[in-house]
Amino acid sequence: MEQCACVERELDKVLQKFLTYGQHCEQSLEELLHYVGQLRAELASAALQGTPLSATLSLVMSQCCRKIKDTVQKLASDHKDIHSSVSRVGKAIDRNFDSEICGVVSDAVWDAREQQQQILQMAIVEHLYQQGMLSVAEELCQESTLNVDLDFKQPFLELNRILEALHEQDLGPALEWAVSHRHRLLELNSSLEFKLHRLYFIRLLAGGPEKQLEALSYARHFQPFAQLHQREIQVMMGSLVYLRLGLEKSPYCHLLDNSHWAEICETFTRDACSLLGLSVESPLSVSFASGCVALPVLMNIKAVIEQRQCTGVWSHKDELPIEIELGMKCWYHSVFACPILRQQTSDSNPPIKLICGHVISRDALNKLINGGKLKCPYCPMEQNPADGKRIIF
Repeated sequence: MEQCACVERELDKVLQKFLTYGQHCEQSLEELLHYVGQLRAELASAALQGTPLSATLSLVMSQCCRKIKDTVQKLASDHKDIHSSVSRVGKAIDRNFDSEICGVVSDAVWDAREQQQQILQMAIVEHLYQQGMLSVAEELCQESTLNVDLDFKQPFLELNRILEALHEQDLGPALEWAVSHRHRLLELNSSLEFKLHRLYFIRLLAGGPEKQLEALSYARHFQPFAQLHQREIQVMMGSLVYLRLGLEKSPYCHLLDNSHWAEICETFTRDACSLLGLSVESPLSVSFASGCVALPVLMNIKAVIEQRQCTGVWSHKDELPIEIELGMKCWYHSVFACPILRQQTSDSNPPIKLICGHVISRDALNKLINGGKLKCPYCPMEQNPADGKRIIF
């Protein structure tokens, strides 16, 4: 973070200079244009009268030319100073950040370059669709000749259409979607539909006494949710007592909090993505966040490996040299480390369950075979290695 702060300070200086230069440049040019305009008017007046150019006007014209030249030189000099400030930003970046970031990744990772490039482009396109930048995603597809199926786009188009409506406090599209997917949302134990109806009811309450009858009529939508959300429904119905006095000064003023709109957007995004089989955060954003955490650690490890001249330690393209803690947020599935070889299992070296119930990796199993028999390293049971069964977590 200190490196980012250093670069940010240099950038702030440049932006301040740009702002000051722009204001000074605009003011100087306006003054110069006004001065030249006055001189032009005097010359035009003298020309109409047919009088020859006086010595005074000649002197004024010479002064005007000199003033124009001095102003342009001053602006050019100030602009040159800004260039040097911009170059200092580049130097600050070079000074605070290691440019050899690619060195922390094995070259074997970039095998099959075309395939890797296509995977990366697809990840960027998916991220853009998920962020609602549809036009940018379409432009990238055209420039990269990436063929994206309409079935892939459709869920993102629908989600962004509904989210845009929610940002404009229009509940209609979201309610229509939630009602049409009611049964699947209930299977996920989602309260999205109730929260949408609740927010619509609160909007009616915000309309004052004139909306009281409409609010009472709309309260019938709460009937399917009475068992699970009884307390919340009671609170909303109790608020009707204070409607004529104004909810803003009542014990129910929290119902009018604008944070409900941000909450409903978050709830809709989470539940809709879960229902459609999409991740709430795009794979690109998750990879980027994980990389920001892991990169400093990997660069330190790379420096240690080079210093001790043991480059062969890190040779697997699908495995890191050390375990990096990314936090619970990045836990998506269980992992298994072989208790014998102390290595994390993978598709090429899966975990194997022995007859006795103990689990080791396939590589460990192969190393423990002696004379066609396998003796469990944790108990004395001997068994046939072929009886081991692969486990999928």
